[in-house]
Amino acid sequence: MHERLSFHIKRDSFLHRLNPLTKLALTLALILLAFTFPWYWMPHLLALAAIIPLSLLGKVFREFMLTALRLIIPAAGFLFLMQAFFQPVGADVIFQFYFLDMTSESVLFAFRNAMRIVVMVSAFTLFLLTTHPSELMSDLTRRGLPGQFSYVIISTLQILPQMQTKAQTIISAQRSRGLDTESSFLKRAGSLIPLIGPLVFGSLVEVEERAIAIEARGFTSKHAKTSLHEIPDPAFDKSLRWVLFALIIASIGLNIWLS
Repeated sequence: MHERLSFHIKRDSFLHRLNPLTKLALTLALILLAFTFPWYWMPHLLALAAIIPLSLLGKVFREFMLTALRLIIPAAGFLFLMQAFFQPVGADVIFQFYFLDMTSESVLFAFRNAMRIVVMVSAFTLFLLTTHPSELMSDLTRRGLPGQFSYVIISTLQILPQMQTKAQTIISAQRSRGLDTESSFLKRAGSLIPLIGPLVFGSLVEVEERAIAIEARGFTSKHAKTSLHEIPDPAFDKSLRWVLFALIIASIGLNIWLS
C-alpha cells in the first residue's frame, strides 16, 4: 500500500506552480494581516476574498472545505463560545445562560478572534495542500538554510500524515484479528489501548531508522549539496514576495500608528 507522507495534493494549478518560499510568504502575510491590521473586518475579508479564491486557484477547494468542516470551523466555533461567555467586557447583555452572560462587546471580540483562527489555520491548510515538503526543504536548503533546520521543518509537516497512515494500518490489522472498533463508544474507547502501543513504538522505531538513513546519505556532511530537481523561482515570485513583505510592514506600521 502506498504510504502518504504529506497532505500535498498533486494538481496543475497556479498555486502549485508558485515557488515554495512564495507560498510560505503568502501564508505568513495572510496570518499577520489578520492579526495586525487595525480594521475590525479584515480577518473576515481575508477569509472570503483571499482564502476561498486561493483554494479555487489551487484546485483544492473540495479538500480544503472538508478540512474546514472537520477541523477549522469546530475549533473556531469552540473558541467563539468560550470567549463570548467568559470575556468580561461590556455591559449590554444579549444572552444569558444560568450564570454566564454574553454581551454584544464580547460577541464582537470573540467573533474577530475566531475569524483570525480561521484565517491562520486555513492559510496553513492551503500551504500544506499545495506544497510538497521535499520541494520546500530543497528550496530552503538551496537558499542557505542549514540542513538540520530543513529536516526539522519537513519532519514536522510529515508527522500527522505518517501517524494517520500508520494508525489506519494498525486498525486494519487489529480488525482482522477480531478487535471491535465499530460498536458502542465504551467498547471503541477500550479498543484504543491495543492500538496506542504499536503506534507509539512503531513511531519510535521510524525515528531511529530515519536517523540512520540521513547519516548514510551524508546529511551532516560539510560539502555543498546539489539537488536533482531544481525549484524554479521566476521574477513574478520574487516581485510577489516583495509585495507581500510591503503589505506586512504597512499593516504593522498602521497598527502601531493608530494605537
